[in-house]
Amino acid sequence: MLCETLGEFQEKYVELHQLGDGGFGSVFAGYRVEGKLPVSGRHRHDENGRELAMEAVIMLKLRTATMPQLAMVSLLDWYDLDQELILVMERPMFAEDLLVYLKECGGCLNEKEAKVSLEAALYLQNVNIFHRDIKVENTLIETTAEGLQVYLIDFGLSCFDDRRKHELLCGTPEHLPLDWFMHNNYCAEPTTVWQLGVVLFEVVHMMRFNMRQTYQHNCQDVLTKCLMVDPVDRPTLEQLLGHPHTHAHAHMFMDTYIHLLNASLSNYNLFDVGGG
Repeated sequence: MLCETLGEFQEKYVELHQLGDGGFGSVFAGYRVEGKLPVSGRHRHDENGRELAMEAVIMLKLRTATMPQLAMVSLLDWYDLDQELILVMERPMFAEDLLVYLKECGGCLNEKEAKVSLEAALYLQNVNIFHRDIKVENTLIETTAEGLQVYLIDFGLSCFDDRRKHELLCGTPEHLPLDWFMHNNYCAEPTTVWQLGVVLFEVVHMMRFNMRQTYQHNCQDVLTKCLMVDPVDRPTLEQLLGHPHTHAHAHMFMDTYIHLLNASLSNYNLFDVGGG
């Protein structure tokens, strides 16, 4: 639902504390007055109205997507206030980012739960959306009575892919693939695989990714493949998921990915928790 005045927003929603802040704006916790539904309000400030509208268009497309709704938070309302865009989204109440969850909660991801981010990335590719900023901070784990729920969040840097080479530098600088530094461009799928490799590195090693660091021995093979310098040498998302119509060795990637995620849960105290 598109609304166009700040007053309309303030009548319908109450904002509480700030959840996060970045170069593109801030995110606040809050609730909808009717029914006290927990929400998050994302405020984006930009003089380029087209860039602001892109995030709303993508979120609206995802809201009507034919995929498990809980794989991504749903857009509830959006408010176009000239040079500010407010996106109101559902807010999982008992959720933490993936790295915090692994460090503090001592939980465990089963295969179905661990595959959500991969499945979401493949789904986005199939509907022509390039997230561009998949990382542990954008992967939320919510604890519910039914079990764990995994969310992929923050589409502030996303765009429509159109199977083209991207030249605009977007995303977390430390997570950018070497493609951009070598050629000043990058493509969606190998970049997404690279970012998933970074997520796996940080989960297994419990430290921030650094291209100069070495890998734990038991994850060297899959990380080496995800973080290959040449993007054509990286596995596809389908290979990571182990779809039956891909190459026979494809299952190895997914099995190793899930094994390493869960092995890190019981052994994280053995890893260096430093990094920056």
